[in-house]
Amino acid sequence: MQIHEKDNVEVDLANGHKYAVRPILAGEQIIKYGYPIGVAAADIQKGEHVHSHNMRTGLGESEEYAYEPKLSSLQSPASVPTFMGYRRRDGSVAVRNEIWIIPTVGCINHVAEQLANKTGAFAYTHPFGCSQLGSDKATTEKILCGLIRHPNAAGVLVVGLGCENSNIGEIKKRLGEYDAERVRFLNCQDESDEVATGIALIEELKSYAAQFKREPLPISELKIGMKCGGSDGFSGITANPLVGRFSDYLVACGGTSVLTEVPEMFGAERILMNRCQDEETFEKNVALIQNFKDYFVRHGQVVYENPSPGNKAGGITTLEEKSLGCVQKGGQATVTDVLDIGEPLTKNGLNLLNGPGNDIVAVTNLTASGVHMILFTTGRGTPLGAPVPTVKLSTNTALYEKKRNWIDFNAGSMLDGADLLEDLVTYCIRVASGEETCNEKNGFREISIFKDGVVL
Repeated sequence: MQIHEKDNVEVDLANGHKYAVRPILAGEQIIKYGYPIGVAAADIQKGEHVHSHNMRTGLGESEEYAYEPKLSSLQSPASVPTFMGYRRRDGSVAVRNEIWIIPTVGCINHVAEQLANKTGAFAYTHPFGCSQLGSDKATTEKILCGLIRHPNAAGVLVVGLGCENSNIGEIKKRLGEYDAERVRFLNCQDESDEVATGIALIEELKSYAAQFKREPLPISELKIGMKCGGSDGFSGITANPLVGRFSDYLVACGGTSVLTEVPEMFGAERILMNRCQDEETFEKNVALIQNFKDYFVRHGQVVYENPSPGNKAGGITTLEEKSLGCVQKGGQATVTDVLDIGEPLTKNGLNLLNGPGNDIVAVTNLTASGVHMILFTTGRGTPLGAPVPTVKLSTNTALYEKKRNWIDFNAGSMLDGADLLEDLVTYCIRVASGEETCNEKNGFREISIFKDGVVL
């Protein structure tokens, strides 16, 4: 399959790898999706396999950017579908009505797990909350507060130890105003039996949560995160473009979508920059890219190293190639805002969120910013799940058939010409209305907090 008329490579639908459609000279750009994905490291003959042995990245550590807006208008649908969701007291919307346990520090992770096992609540453990300074401490607290505020949690028990630097007092300062019926606190050093006290508090939270009932709500209220992991050569052909079309549909309905994984924008960043709604948003997007490149350089790493062994086995050679496939999840919508890690969503439309491509960190960041569910595309397969429903879309049918216990939706049939947008919209409405995803059925719910500093 030749994806774009400008391409000098085509994709083998059997394995996802690239093959030259004409002779390519050493030093000449390799074109896929209509954009450069690298440079030929040697002369390549027509029909020859194009991969790590004969091509290299064309990325550098520093780029100059100019705002050249290329905005498109999305056509609003004649009617906006509804889902059965929950309306909270503060007006926010939820797709689940759960009780969450949020530890402030890793030292009491097992207490949180004991409480979860005894009550049916969900505990989101992590190793941080103490011995952190500066931006690391702030990031941990912002992520934890984002989880505490998340509307999918009808009730939250925050469990602290008492001597950690991100203690309950510090969390309360950053959290600001909160509903004391919805959020309760347990400081373990103050209790003779922290488990018994915790169970009693969770039972009170369950009674509070029981007052909420599902009701019809427009999908314009939905906030959807977008993520890819274990990509392959079909990711940019099937699942990612499909998610991009879903994002455009949701935004056209008045909803919100969020694209993250900043290193997987490298090489495709100008596409997103030129879709920023104004110059202020463009400058925030430039800073997003440059700051992450600086982070790489500060740690002595090159900015263009990203495709994993699994990615390469699946046919992806360079970061540019991965990025051009990755950003297709953002569709064609205008970029309305650019957020830092831990910042909440405040603007409808397509948002960009700071953070790495690492799967578990990325889904945590998306959850903490307030997405109701995550559309997660994969060509290799992964069981990973966020605290919110994590819809796994396979890029190929073979993966879907092999890992039905992991994969929720098969985008692989697009290779046979299927148009799956309506099917995906229908499925996501079912999930928003309560249908469990594979990660929920299997109990795969994890978080991981980004860090970039010393540990005392």
